[in-house]
Amino acid sequence: MTYQQQTQTRYGHCDSYFVESHDDGIYAARAEARERARAIARMQQRALAEELSRMTSEEYQEDIMEHMEHMESQTIPDVNSIDIQTEIQWFMRPYLLDFLVEAHAAFQLLPETLFLAVNLLDRYCSRRVVYKRHYQLVGCAALLIAAKYGDRKDRVPTVRELKSMCCSLYDDEMFTQMEWHVLQTLNWIIGHPTVDAFLQLALSEVAYDPEVEHMTLYIAEIALFHKEFVSTRPSILARSALALARCILSRTQAKTSDWAGAYDPQTVMSLSNHLYQPSGVLSRKYSSMHLSNVSTTVDEFLQHQAQIARRQAAPPTPPATVVLEEQKTTSEAYLGPSTPQKSHYGAVMQHGCLTPPITPENEQFGHGNMAKPQALPHMYPSTPTPDHPSNVQHQAQYYQNSYLHPQRT
Repeated sequence: MTYQQQTQTRYGHCDSYFVESHDDGIYAARAEARERARAIARMQQRALAEELSRMTSEEYQEDIMEHMEHMESQTIPDVNSIDIQTEIQWFMRPYLLDFLVEAHAAFQLLPETLFLAVNLLDRYCSRRVVYKRHYQLVGCAALLIAAKYGDRKDRVPTVRELKSMCCSLYDDEMFTQMEWHVLQTLNWIIGHPTVDAFLQLALSEVAYDPEVEHMTLYIAEIALFHKEFVSTRPSILARSALALARCILSRTQAKTSDWAGAYDPQTVMSLSNHLYQPSGVLSRKYSSMHLSNVSTTVDEFLQHQAQIARRQAAPPTPPATVVLEEQKTTSEAYLGPSTPQKSHYGAVMQHGCLTPPITPENEQFGHGNMAKPQALPHMYPSTPTPDHPSNVQHQAQYYQNSYLHPQRT
């Protein structure tokens, strides 16, 4: 009997000489069971680690908050130092921030990376003289440092990518040198508690609401574009932006006894005044569905508030009887001579203030002796005439052309 016949007799008919053993299926099942047990063990360890981390954070919550508040006071930029810069001006800031927002979104970095990058940029400008041609380079170096500090390593932008986004205006060595110079200037102190860090602490006290979080981040990023919020503490800005976001979305406000409820009303009002003209780049960023489309929600909220304000400001329609009496009085005035009456609207507006009419003196009634009425003293200074809008627009357009399309020498 041949080998093939013996094989067919033992295992049945088979076209191949290689026959699978029944023991291999048992080994595969055992290996799958071991892998499943390992996955369950990893999940249990992760859950245990999260529970221990939560218990530890609750135990050291006060110490963590105290350290964060101390760090934010040590890493606040100085607006007065930025004011004395020789070349860079505040109207240049929105153009650079638009570039950083686009780069931040292109690399899909964490929200705290953008806030940290802007903080590093402002702190560097508070201590060093920055030339206009290097302003974008400092912003790129700040974004690179912030991404390396707290973001995922696989999403940190490379020098080649930043160079490409800057249209090859700077060499590779310039990015490395500026990165080192920023770190040296700041004494290697990068640990700035951002608005997003305080926001996560405030949101941890309540149930997670992604729309509230996205709305708060949108309002906080709008504040980055304005000078008055540069020196505002991130803790105050985070709580105030959160309170305004809950107001826009009609959510319940936090209790005043809670940490999240201790917001600054003045900061809330200032933030609300800057919602009307956000950056176009920022508005497009937060119009996406994965960010809850909060920019469109803000626009609808502002339109609704404007309609309410117009209805409240509309003057009431006078009754018809009053109009008829006024017409009757006017028609009877021409029937005969009558004693002249003082005008009901005799007061005039002088320099924005209500001024009573001038009563003539006795000597003014003499024949040929009419004295000219004396002009009222200037009790209030006149409002300075602002610059013509075309001049401001011309300056902004000139900087945009020279900044976004520079000529290499």
